[in-house]
This record gives sequence, C-alpha cells and structure tokens, in this order.
Amino acid sequence: MKKIFTILIIIAAIAGILLYLGRQTADPNRKIDWGTTYSKLFAQKMGLDWQKVYLEILDDLKIKNLRLIAYWSEIEPEKEVFNFSDLDWQIQEAGKRNAKIILAVGRKLPRWPECHEPEWAKKLELDLNAALYLKSNEKEYLLGYIEKTINHYKANPNIIAWEVENEPFLNFGECPALNVQLLDEEIALVHRLDSRPVVVTDSGELSFWVRAADRADIFGTTMYRWVWSPYLGNYKYPIPPAFFRIKERLVWLFVGQEKPFVVIELQGEPWQHKQIYEISQDEQMKNLPFNEFKSVFSYAKATGFSEYYLWGAEWWWSLKQNGYPEYWEYVKQLLISNS
Repeated sequence: MKKIFTILIIIAAIAGILLYLGRQTADPNRKIDWGTTYSKLFAQKMGLDWQKVYLEILDDLKIKNLRLIAYWSEIEPEKEVFNFSDLDWQIQEAGKRNAKIILAVGRKLPRWPECHEPEWAKKLELDLNAALYLKSNEKEYLLGYIEKTINHYKANPNIIAWEVENEPFLNFGECPALNVQLLDEEIALVHRLDSRPVVVTDSGELSFWVRAADRADIFGTTMYRWVWSPYLGNYKYPIPPAFFRIKERLVWLFVGQEKPFVVIELQGEPWQHKQIYEISQDEQMKNLPFNEFKSVFSYAKATGFSEYYLWGAEWWWSLKQNGYPEYWEYVKQLLISNS
C-alpha cells in the first residue's frame, strides 16, 4: 500500500508540473531569429518565376536565415553527371546579402513527393538479396551525390549547417521504408567531410523526436496548427504552446544532453488534400484565412524557441501577385519589428 501511495504522489507531482508548464507561455517580445525554407522546385510547380521569387525573399522580406535544398534529382539528373548551376546561383545571391544557410541533402527532402530521386535511380533493378529496401547500387549513388554536394559547397562560409534527410523517421510521402543504417552512414559521411553541425528533423506533432535528436547536432522540429485528415477534413491541432517546451525537456533526458532545438518548418501555408497548385486560390485561402495565418505566429512565439524557419514564402508571393498582399506584408512587418 505504501508503495502504491508513493507512486500516486509521484504521478500527481508530474501532472502538477506539466499542468503548470502548460499554462506558461514565453515572452513574445524576446529576440527571435526568423528565416524561411525556399524550394525552387515548388516555385516552378506553382508556375512562378523562381528566381524573381527568391530575390524578393532576400531583398523585400530581407530574410537572413535560409534553408535551401540540394535536390538529388536536380544535382545529378543523369547518372554521374552533376549540375550545381541553379543551386550555385541561390547560394551566391544569399552570400551577397550575408544570409546564413542550412543546406539540406539526401533522398528525402522538403516538398512533395518528399523523396526526390532522379529518374535513372528509380529505374535501378531491385536488389532482392539486400533485405534493406534498397535498390541495386542506389546506396552507392546516394552517398556519392551527398559527398559530391558537400565537397562542392564546404568552402562556402555562408553555409552554417547541413540537414541530412528531412523528417527521416516520419512515414510520409512517396518514399521507400526507412533504412536506419543508411541514415547513420549518411550522417557519418557528412561529419567526415566537414566540421559544421548536422541538422536532423522530425515532426512536431506526430513523432517522439528522440531518435532524430539523438543523431543531431542541431534538432529541427516542424510546427503546424491547421492540418488535413481524410477522416476529419481540415482541423486545428488542440495542443497548447507549452507542449513543445515540455517535449523538448523530456527529449533531453533521453539523449543525455541539451542541444540546440529550432523550428525548422513553421506552417505558413494551408495543408489540404491536394497540393496548393492543384486547387483554386479561393480554396487555398479558405483553408488558411489571414486571421488564422497570423495566429500561427502568436502561437509560435508562445512556444519559446529562439529560431524559426517559415514555410510558405512561395505561396505568399503568389497571393501578392494576385491581389492579396497581406500575408507577405504581415511577414515583412514581423521581420522589421523584430530586427
């Protein structure tokens, strides 16, 4: 009986701490570093002038923290034929403005369909003996593309970190099953090639973080408010801002040390049953109206992180061209007021 009573006291104490933390919010006026992810491929799928969008992100929004993407399909469009020209241009333009860059490499990278293998890699014959869900020689080519990319850019001082894969532990997108051994080889390869930190990311609401954070020098979480489900339709996650801070502290217990945690993907565009470029602008805005868009930022400030990378800059720019500049202008004023 005494043992049960002690356990109940411990449970009540933990519940009290969690309840207390759940009511706490961070100072919204603290110094926050805002950045954005930019995807050339997504801008093109939106039918936009991808270079013009990018330059306005740099010159009108004056973004100084960027997450850029070295898509395998773009870097190695033909087997052992590499083309860095478009990514070179993005990195050079960022460098002219002293912007800092996290460069993402790997097979699974931001934007649908998540995995971005070149067509030639998709056609490699299945190796049925590997039992690791790998295609014949694909591991060799994947690691080769990563090595080529890191070596190509590691002399660039504006690159501050490398992201290896994107949300590798989240089963999402048109991707093969995760091979954890291969992920570890990718991370080890990047560490051998360069001394800058490795970012590993995970879903804020759908994952436990521990496996990703344990492998990371910098851990990056996503943060979404409005999502879509085939069962519920469009709905808002019913979780308080403190959820993320509590989760962060619990993860530190498992990984044995405090590491930098950043929000690598803060929702700034609607999530729905189709891609944005497949639905009308009216439906896009209905799924993330301006008031809800603003509330995402208030929520994010209350979670207590110090660095956020926004998601959706290409969408705000598209809205601005079509008579709805308020999304773009809101972010612009946010950055000005926090500078």
